Amino acid sequence: MKKQRVVVGLSGGVDSAVSAYLLKQQGHDVVGIFMKNWEDDDDSEYCSSNVDFVDAAAVADVLGIEIEHINFAAEYKDRVFAEFLREYQAGRTPNPDILCNAEIKFKAFLDHAFSVGADKIATGHYARVREVASTVGTEFQLLKGLDPSKDQSYFLHRLNQSQLSKTWFPVGELHKTEVRRIASDIGLPNAKKKDSTGICFIGERPFREFLNRYIANTPGPIQDERGRQIGTHVGLSFYTLGQRQGLGIGGIKDKGAQRGSGEHAPWFVARKDLSRNTLFVVQGHDHPWLLSGQLTADDLTWCASNAPAPGRYAAKTRYRQSDAPCTLAYNDKGELALAFDEPQWAVTPGQSAVLYDGEVCVGGGVIASAAALENLPA
Repeated sequence: MKKQRVVVGLSGGVDSAVSAYLLKQQGHDVVGIFMKNWEDDDDSEYCSSNVDFVDAAAVADVLGIEIEHINFAAEYKDRVFAEFLREYQAGRTPNPDILCNAEIKFKAFLDHAFSVGADKIATGHYARVREVASTVGTEFQLLKGLDPSKDQSYFLHRLNQSQLSKTWFPVGELHKTEVRRIASDIGLPNAKKKDSTGICFIGERPFREFLNRYIANTPGPIQDERGRQIGTHVGLSFYTLGQRQGLGIGGIKDKGAQRGSGEHAPWFVARKDLSRNTLFVVQGHDHPWLLSGQLTADDLTWCASNAPAPGRYAAKTRYRQSDAPCTLAYNDKGELALAFDEPQWAVTPGQSAVLYDGEVCVGGGVIASAAALENLPA
């Protein structure tokens, strides 16, 4: 492979560190960039940005590459966080990590990398890019990572042809255990560092505590499927469909509303009615109100040059979900309309429906609505 100048997004984690190492081993001119995307409370116990930069710099030192610290906090706040708040205020549950990839890591970061002479960028995502010949010329396909337990193509489905053509995912060909082994063998200081979890700007802090700083909470009734009030919610924005914890009604028993699921069956959020400021809950994981056979999605983006033709595909409506066979169509609004072979659990507006054709990630859209197996209260 021809030697190229590759700018790697070094996060401080082991995946991006091994990515940089592999590229250097292949003979490329590798430069690291650490992206700072949040600074409102970067001195708090929950924000790991400062520690992560120290780890990224230590990796760069071991690998013998340069590292640059770039602040994208303003872009992040405008392009990602503002949309995150708008979605929650509208009663939906967004996925900011998907928007961060599309707007920051593969737009702001990519633009900066090419302004300093990059031929390619690389990150530590578990995904792959394949170049193929097509009727429109060369196409770049986004593929699942080879480690099924770490595949991150779901979070990357908004990448387009231009972005994919400039991107490498070196660890997408490896399993996580192999990445850890390589890091240990070459003496990387973060070889055993714990993987980050949760939304990047929230970290490990309590989610409700964080959201309460930005969104006003208006308490209202919690009702069961028969319309009886069984509790009080703290504000609809603080709940998501399928949520089980934090409802404050765990001790309530009502055998008549449980569909044979047992007197102590847990409660789950099934619907948020913004017009009445009411939260509806049901008992039992497999309650019909929690199952949907169809959904519509808008804000569509496709990895290929053209939208996929109607037909048979598989889809995920949340990360770490098994591929669900489905039939793709488009409605008269141009929205994506998916009909699943088997009902899907807690399909949530604001989350992403991502389509697959085998190992190829086709793209997807933001879930606008989902039809429950039984009608919810009007």
